[in-house]
Amino acid sequence: MSKSKKIAEWAKTVLIVLLSISALLLGWRTELFNDFFRAIPFFGNVAGLVAGGAAEPGTGMILEAARPLAIVITDENGVRHGVRYDSVERNSVYDRTGSIFAEAIGTMAEPVEISEEAWRTALSKPGVYFEYITPVRLSVLDSWLGVRMPGFVRDMPLRRIFVAFGGDMNRLYFENAVSGAFYGADTASGRRIPETYDPGSNGAMFAFETGIAAAENVPYMLIMPGYTHPFVRAVIPGSSQEQLDAVLSAFELTGETTHPSLDSDGARRYLGTHFNIRIEPNGRVTYRLTGGAQMQEGTVPKSEGEMIETTRAIVADTIGRYSGGETGIFFEQIEQGHGDSFSVTFGYYIAGGRVHLFGDGYAARITFSGGVVVEAELIFRNFSLIDEYYATLLPEKQALAAAGGEFMLSFSDTGAEWLTPSWVKYGFEGSGG
Repeated sequence: MSKSKKIAEWAKTVLIVLLSISALLLGWRTELFNDFFRAIPFFGNVAGLVAGGAAEPGTGMILEAARPLAIVITDENGVRHGVRYDSVERNSVYDRTGSIFAEAIGTMAEPVEISEEAWRTALSKPGVYFEYITPVRLSVLDSWLGVRMPGFVRDMPLRRIFVAFGGDMNRLYFENAVSGAFYGADTASGRRIPETYDPGSNGAMFAFETGIAAAENVPYMLIMPGYTHPFVRAVIPGSSQEQLDAVLSAFELTGETTHPSLDSDGARRYLGTHFNIRIEPNGRVTYRLTGGAQMQEGTVPKSEGEMIETTRAIVADTIGRYSGGETGIFFEQIEQGHGDSFSVTFGYYIAGGRVHLFGDGYAARITFSGGVVVEAELIFRNFSLIDEYYATLLPEKQALAAAGGEFMLSFSDTGAEWLTPSWVKYGFEGSGG
C-alpha cells in the first residue's frame, strides 16, 4: 500500500473513532436527564411543579433535577403507549428515549410558529412525547441533557415537547407554556426507538381525544387507564446526629465546632461560628447562615441553572441519601424574593404522584442571597410502596369531568405512617424555572 493510501486509511480510522467517542459521550450525558404543586385533599389547590432525578439507592446521588412526569410512545401503526404512574417503567422508557429528545433539541433549526391544529395532528404521528410537571427553560436543561441549546429557544419555558419521526430526519414540536403558542422545527437527527422495543398499546390518550367538555380546558393532559394506586409508607430516617452529619457534610462544615441545645418543643439546635442548624423531631432540618461567611470568588452561583444545580447537590447529599430507592426528588420551581434573593424548591415523588408535606408541601427549599446559600429547609423522609394495599380512585375520565381542569395524583404526608393516594386539582403559579 502506498504511503498516501496509508495516510488516507489512517485518517478514516481516526474519524470513525472520533465519531464513535462523540456518540458515546452524547448517550452518556443525555442519560443524566433522569420526575410539584401544592396539594390539599381531593381537588384542592396545587401550585407549580417540575421535577428531578431519583436518588440512586444507597448512593445519595440525584442524577439530574428534571425528568418528564409522563412519556408517550406512538409507533408506526398509531399504537400508543403512555407511562405516568410506574416510576420504574418511566425511568426505563426514558433511558430508551432521552437521547432522542436531546439530539433533536441540540440539532434543531430555528422554529416557526404553527397552528394548534397542526400541533394536534402532529401528536398522532409516530414519535415520543414528553410532559414536565411545570414549565422549565431549555437553558436550565443544558447541563442535564449534555447539549447546547440554540439561542433562539434557550429562554423559552416549555412543558410539552414532541419528537415526530419522519423520513431521514425527525421534527420537533413544542408549546410555549407562557404564551400558549405552538412551534415546529426541523432537526438534523434521525434517532429512533430501537425496533426491538415494542411496549404495545395501553389505552393512553390526550384529553382532547376523550370528547369530554372539560377537556377543552386542558386538552393535552394525558389520560391513563386504570383507577387503582398503591398506599405509601413514610418513616423518618436516621437519627438527629446522622441528619446533622449529613447537613454539615453537604455545607462543607465537617469538623466545625457546634454547641448543642434543646428547644422547648423538643427540637435540637446546633450553633456554629457562622451558622445554626435546627433539627425537629418530625425530620425537618433548618440551616441558617448567621453572618460573615461568604463563598469564595468564582464559586458563587449566579444563573438560575447554577442555583438549581447547587440545590440539587445539597439535596442529593442530605435527604437524597435517605429517601428510598422508589422515591424521586425533583426540582419544582425557582422564585425571586426581594432584590437578589431567590428560593429553589424540590419535591418528593413516588408512584407518579407528588408527596405533599405539612403546610408548604415541598421536600427542600434553599434560599440564596447574592448567590450565597443563606437558608436551607430540608425534610428527611423515607418512602416505600405498600404493594399489597391499593386505593380505588375515580377513573381519570370521570375525574377530568368532575375537576373541570387538570389534576394530579397526590400523597398527603402529615406525619402518619401510611399515606393515602388521592386526586388533587393542579394549578401553576410562576415560571417554574
